[in-house]
Amino acid sequence: MGESSSNTIFLFNREEILNNEILSPKEETILEFINARVSKAKTLNDMLDFLFDEIGKIIPCDRLDIAFVEEGQKRMVLHYVKADYSPIYLLQGYATDIAGGSIQRVFQSGMPSVICDMEAHAKANPLSESAYLLVREGIRSSMVTPLSVDTKPVAMLMCRAKKISAYGPHEVRLQMTFAEQLAQAVEKAYRLDELAKAVNSYMEMLSFVSHELKSPLASLITLGKTLSSGYFGHLDERPRQILERMIKKAEYLHNLTEEYLNLANFETGEIRLNPKNADFVQEVILPSLSLIYEQFEEQNISLETDIAENLPHVLCDPGLIKIVLNNLLSNAAKYGNKGGKAKLSVKLQNDRIRVSVWNDGPGFPESEKIRLFKRFSKVQTPELLKRKGHGIGLYVSWNIIQLHGGRIWASSTHGEWAEFSFELPPRMDQCILH
Repeated sequence: MGESSSNTIFLFNREEILNNEILSPKEETILEFINARVSKAKTLNDMLDFLFDEIGKIIPCDRLDIAFVEEGQKRMVLHYVKADYSPIYLLQGYATDIAGGSIQRVFQSGMPSVICDMEAHAKANPLSESAYLLVREGIRSSMVTPLSVDTKPVAMLMCRAKKISAYGPHEVRLQMTFAEQLAQAVEKAYRLDELAKAVNSYMEMLSFVSHELKSPLASLITLGKTLSSGYFGHLDERPRQILERMIKKAEYLHNLTEEYLNLANFETGEIRLNPKNADFVQEVILPSLSLIYEQFEEQNISLETDIAENLPHVLCDPGLIKIVLNNLLSNAAKYGNKGGKAKLSVKLQNDRIRVSVWNDGPGFPESEKIRLFKRFSKVQTPELLKRKGHGIGLYVSWNIIQLHGGRIWASSTHGEWAEFSFELPPRMDQCILH
């Protein structure tokens, strides 16, 4: 039965498999069904759960494993484990080096191998921890089939059985019949899973770094302003100017960490909507104005406010809506014309609170509107590319308004003005509660 790579492992060659007997109608039907379904599964686990249920109808399979080739084809990591018994000792996440292991010949040849007697294999290979663990589970046979994409092994599919000598050329042929189709689907699903994990890890790291920088920067800004004000003694003009430049740079970094922290919190699902019946002017508008007003003074921009009287209380998360308003006001100060004008309008329209922030300035052409409210996307006009921005604030604002079941939009006349507006629904049941 094939070529023996040791006293206990048998490698198969392609001719031996292809010359084997024909498949039965039942086997052909199940294999066609497997090939048709593996590419349609939504997740890798769904795909392999389905495979475990179907493969057992034609191949002895008490346990099904998928191990992925990682670290530049130097290591295999067990990614998926499904068994119809318990306890399981060889667990998901188990990793083994390819070089020097019994799997190395399979990896090099690209052809399946079979262990007919796992207990004898474990005794012959006392350093094989995986074999020892499988024997503890009662596994006595194993069939390993490489899953390759463009001749490059990406994973190993492993059927295990509690029966000795459960696998021969016929079982190998059955498994190879769907191995190619399975390899494409498994590799794609795995890469998507890994990408999602990488993005989540990146966002968690971003959140950690932003959080760790935020408080020290806030302390530096406070201390710098205290020194600049002369609280600890008079400063000559030159040192004071240098200190104020340092404060500006620290404020820029502090705002940047705030934006990235908000982004990371959204991407990792840390943001939670905590709506309340809020006094919109007292809890959102006035605190935002007091925080941002200095930015308009620095740019010599005249900020006009038009706030309707007797506005009703609004069901919203005041903390999150302040992030939105702060972003819009800050952008008006940042992108507006120095010495120009800006306007904040708050009114009730069709039972909805509508907030608009207008400023004269370069604005943006209609063709660039599609870039707004997207992650890391910036309007690509010469006037705006010269000004600092990261494409985060509007994206975070859009997410917050979406959580509230509202809408946010922008309009502009290029070269003259820009206006950003949002509306909040009047009822709690239109919020998206997370």
